[in-house]
Amino acid sequence: MARTRVKGRFLRTKWWGGKDKIRTASEQGGALAFIAWRVAHETAITLHGEDYVYRDDGQRLDVIAEFLAFIVHLVDRIACEQLPEEVRNELINATGSRLAGHMEDNRLDWEGPGDHRTLFIDLLNRRFDEYAEESFSSRTGPGYGMYRHAGHCVRRHLYVEDAHDNHWVIDQVMDVEGPEIYGKIHKAMQGLLETGSIDLTPPAELQDDVHIPKPGQGVFGE
Repeated sequence: MARTRVKGRFLRTKWWGGKDKIRTASEQGGALAFIAWRVAHETAITLHGEDYVYRDDGQRLDVIAEFLAFIVHLVDRIACEQLPEEVRNELINATGSRLAGHMEDNRLDWEGPGDHRTLFIDLLNRRFDEYAEESFSSRTGPGYGMYRHAGHCVRRHLYVEDAHDNHWVIDQVMDVEGPEIYGKIHKAMQGLLETGSIDLTPPAELQDDVHIPKPGQGVFGE
């Protein structure tokens, strides 16, 4: 691959983790978007380092988008049992909306004009429905099926040729990358929830970019 243009610098934030600071769920969603993008980007780089080859940066962005969809769903599963529904919805919508802006910025650089934001939001919503069918434990995290589905979603974006082993990426995501992603997101979420730094006041108005399955639609806990 000739060049690496995927950006992350615009995601920096100064207030994440600040002591004694209460932020709205929307504001915390911006911080979670920073973490989600960083984790997804770093995981995509790790795959390349393990000899899973991208054709170009457009394909790398496709893989990052899949990791982001997985991460946003993890955030929702973790938040489901610990936040009021309205606050949880605001948090997920804000995280997804902010990530859509970041993805749009990168797609514009690589592919030029297009409805990149809508396409990414559509991907998030499709994956929400799909991942909701997989088991998740508040104690141990995603079940085997969720990791496997994430692997298949990543695999569909990678081409296969004799010189590379891209067809093994499903196992890589299931056994290594998926659990590592969950560990990082779980740690970030626990830091957010345990410090009490999120305002639990229900929002007056919700930006409805990302639809959120209601509790009971899919397996939200075991």
